[in-house]
Amino acid sequence: MVITATDEMVGASDLSAAEGAFLARGGTMGAVIAASDWVGVGLPSPGAWPAALKVAVGMMLASPIPSFLAWGDAAVTLHNDAARAMLGLPDALGRPFAEAFPIAQGAELLARGRLGESVVLENVPFSRLGQEAWCNLLASPVRDEDGVVRGVLVHCNDITKRVLDDRARLAEERRYRALFESMDEGFCVIEFFDGPHGPDSDYIHIMANAAYERHAGIPNAVGQTLREMVPDEADAWVARYGAVLRTGEPIRFEQELVATGRQLSLSSFRIEPPELKQVAVLFQDVTDRNRAETELRHLNETLEARVAQALEERERTEEALRQAQKMEAVGQLTGGLAHDFNNLLAGISGAFEMIGARLAQGRTGDVERYLGAGQGAARRAAALTHRLLAFSRRQTLAPKAIIINRLMADFVELVRRTVGPSIEVDMIAATGLWPTLVDANQLENALLNLCINARDAMPEGGRITIETGNRWLDDRIAREQGLEPGQYVSVCVSDTGSGIDKATLERVFDPFFTTKPIGQGTGLGLSMVYGFARQSNGHVRIYSEVGQGTMVCLYLPRHLGEEDEESAFAPLDAPLMHANQTVLVVDDEPTVRMLVTDALSELGYACLEAQDGAAGLRVLQSDRRVDLLITDVGLPGGLNGRQVADAARALRPDLKVLFITGYAENAVLNHGHIQHGMEVLTKPFAIGDLTGRIDRMLRDA
Repeated sequence: MVITATDEMVGASDLSAAEGAFLARGGTMGAVIAASDWVGVGLPSPGAWPAALKVAVGMMLASPIPSFLAWGDAAVTLHNDAARAMLGLPDALGRPFAEAFPIAQGAELLARGRLGESVVLENVPFSRLGQEAWCNLLASPVRDEDGVVRGVLVHCNDITKRVLDDRARLAEERRYRALFESMDEGFCVIEFFDGPHGPDSDYIHIMANAAYERHAGIPNAVGQTLREMVPDEADAWVARYGAVLRTGEPIRFEQELVATGRQLSLSSFRIEPPELKQVAVLFQDVTDRNRAETELRHLNETLEARVAQALEERERTEEALRQAQKMEAVGQLTGGLAHDFNNLLAGISGAFEMIGARLAQGRTGDVERYLGAGQGAARRAAALTHRLLAFSRRQTLAPKAIIINRLMADFVELVRRTVGPSIEVDMIAATGLWPTLVDANQLENALLNLCINARDAMPEGGRITIETGNRWLDDRIAREQGLEPGQYVSVCVSDTGSGIDKATLERVFDPFFTTKPIGQGTGLGLSMVYGFARQSNGHVRIYSEVGQGTMVCLYLPRHLGEEDEESAFAPLDAPLMHANQTVLVVDDEPTVRMLVTDALSELGYACLEAQDGAAGLRVLQSDRRVDLLITDVGLPGGLNGRQVADAARALRPDLKVLFITGYAENAVLNHGHIQHGMEVLTKPFAIGDLTGRIDRMLRDA
């Protein structure tokens, strides 16, 4: 029997005022109990209920928290208004407790309560309208006037919001940890404390990434104090970082770590608030760079006497120096990003602290706002990471057939915000523009570089024009442009600035060449644009005259196929439409495998897992069905992700492959070029991005 509340029942009762006194303040459920026929569940009219049952029901109905009463051997269930709201279901009056409130521990809860125990259960999962929810339970026995246990009263505390918030917080912490550990530079956080040598005379390493040991040569830094690690050098390091702690002024410097003999380039900033007494340090080993510079100077001094012998060595040394200079430029960019990351991390940690405080105070109204702030800061941190990878040219190109005009509306608005109000930005979009095969994100990055250069050439203001067009290049023009004859899509950025003289124009694409003052440019911008164009099988050309402005044009080959359609992301609560498709996930990180397989299982895919390349290859060599291979690029055990994919394609030529990677390993992925049916997704990624990509790849199969 199920008793359901109706409008007619509320307020309608055959009970006298005296008989129904215990139900008088019971809200909607009190009225339903008073007006219901209980004979079908083995109970008399409420007016004839035992005193113990009346007292227990009165307490339950008066409780502001969700409460259930399981009465008698049949565990007939009664509940209050709050319980009805918590379950989100029609009234469960009269049902056995196991049906009214189905939880895994229900039988144990009743059994122990009937034995006279008071039972506390925490983090109990239950279902609310098909969604998983959680609560804490307190169950107490209900005794009659003779002391005999006749029922069990259960009070519930709905903790679903807290559980979901905790999960979100842990996910953000994992993303931060992955970012922290994937940095190429050494990074640590130190905390000052008072030692035998005076106030703030020593510090302890409370955080350090994997690159710390690689650059400093000191293992297991976390938990070690400075004077334990380098007792003979401690005073100098305390003086450096102590000044940062006191003044809040960041510093950059080079220092030899005598204990390991390494030359380090370091930057440091204080972590706010100052009361934390914490300082962050970002550094890299520049021993090889300094040695290369010294050797190069020595080589130049003795060049006349050793020309024949020194030419080969000089070429190797200069290559090492160029790479070291490039890494130093990346380090300078990273040093600037460190300040941004400090702000973002403060936003993330502060948001979760405020969420905790508001939940402790019971003020849940503000939680959504703080949750949104923390998630927004995390997304901006991920965007900073992608920009850093793009700067260091570690991004793999993921070309798609697109019509560039479709990117321009949002991009032009971005340029306008970037260059400021003193510069007008015009867009001239060609009608009927052809598709081209290009990585849209990297194209926007290259064009933004050109627009920033144009802005810098017009300090008093001016005009930037972005123009697209279709170009036919015959043999003569193509030869002059350094291109193959054929059809191209051009994107040109022109300005009304000061222009460039002929001597400078010949060097603008050289790495590290810049006309900007020291500290205001790395000289990598145009060289990266050139590298992107060539990697996209196109070219870049620059035209300029002093006083007449500058135009830079990207030429990208026409794509003769159709434009790739953007597929909508498959939501995690989508119907199970993929039960006949199987995905193999190869990743040495258990957390990543869990998240990927859980997300795909939600969509109905069958999932197979492997923790390294060898295990994945064994699955592929079997007769098991596999429709899509998802593999990390960097795998342990001798087989990287690209080798697994190549072996898989040898066994199953039509197999779709999705690479997922913390950074784009160009060498492993054939310097950014991958075969048809293979795609790359860079970590960190949103689950919606992953499922949408997989849905499209398998739908196109």
